[in-house]
Amino acid sequence: MRSVPGRVEFIALLAMLFATIAFSIDAMLPALPEIGADLTPDAINRAQLVVTSFVFGMGIGTFFTGPLSDAFGRKPVLLGGAALYVVASILAAYAETLELLLAARLMQGLGAAGPRVVALAIVRDLYSGREMARIMSFVMMVFTLFPALAPSIGAVIIDATSWRGIFWAFVLFSSIASIWLMVRLPETHPRENRRPFRLEAFRASLAELFSHRVVLISIGVQALIFAMLFSMISTVQQIYDISFGRADSFPIWFGGVAILAASASVLNAALVMRLGMRFLITAMLAVQVVMAGITLALFAFGLSGTLGFALFLVWQLSVFFQMGLTVGNINAIAMEPVGHIAGLAASVIGAVATVAGVLIAVPNGLMFDGTPVPLAAGIFVEAILALLLMRWLLRAEAAEAA
Repeated sequence: MRSVPGRVEFIALLAMLFATIAFSIDAMLPALPEIGADLTPDAINRAQLVVTSFVFGMGIGTFFTGPLSDAFGRKPVLLGGAALYVVASILAAYAETLELLLAARLMQGLGAAGPRVVALAIVRDLYSGREMARIMSFVMMVFTLFPALAPSIGAVIIDATSWRGIFWAFVLFSSIASIWLMVRLPETHPRENRRPFRLEAFRASLAELFSHRVVLISIGVQALIFAMLFSMISTVQQIYDISFGRADSFPIWFGGVAILAASASVLNAALVMRLGMRFLITAMLAVQVVMAGITLALFAFGLSGTLGFALFLVWQLSVFFQMGLTVGNINAIAMEPVGHIAGLAASVIGAVATVAGVLIAVPNGLMFDGTPVPLAAGIFVEAILALLLMRWLLRAEAAEAA
């Protein structure tokens, strides 16, 4: 087997694979007004589906990429997903209807599911324990810059070409990452370690996974947390543009919020050993209930202008910030009872939570009426439900312990 690239190159390669996801979502945000005007002028809110259809496809793909990479190897699944992603990007670039564009974005999401799951498996193939955690910390540090930069990159591409040019940028980005992977990284999952994909074993593992009440409730909490994030991301550009007239400066504000929110992961690492996963999740959801409630009340009573924009910025930051203090923790809680089927469990938990989150977020986003009120109302309800589920989770764990 060829030698693995040096640590710096390995981290850069994995960061680029992960960045495909952030680039595919956040670079599209500045394009939504043009897409709406070109493909759905009578219902511009439907342009939001360009974001959520990609996430939906990625959620579905997450079901299968982990088990497939265990059966056929890491590189074939990653490269196959990249090929699907590139073909879908070309179809999207030529789409003449919103329906065709959404179908292409769903295909893109299916292809992007590879980096989401298989890149993590590659790290685990080569490293373990603290060294794995160290490698992933560096990868995620680089990865967190992309949500901050992607809208600005998207805006530059739109100015130079049109919204269709973004999809050619996706083709170029994925092609470079794929060639780099193909040339420099050896297969990390040798044939002797591969496990055939058996449908019966898959069904049995699913039945066991969903027999745990703690796992089911954890997935519900994670789905609602994702719904808050997806609702915000799908609507945020319209709010900047229509509610506050700040479309031109949107990439700058969005990037600043993303950079500040990235510090939540560092804070979580510092606090989780002292306060515990359950406390941090419950506390952040309670804070979000208060923040969304205040935002809803003030905008419902007509707050606008500079003060309204400042409030929205703070609230947007709170929604992004809570991800770093909740998602990793609730995922760890869900995985606790099913460590013996960790690979499949991670794929299924992530897939179900993502797909459910999208299905909750889409109606919330389509309710946009020119103000932040529908978004605030939706996230307020989602935060309350997640907090109630979290309390149920604590009772379920106590009952199982007894």
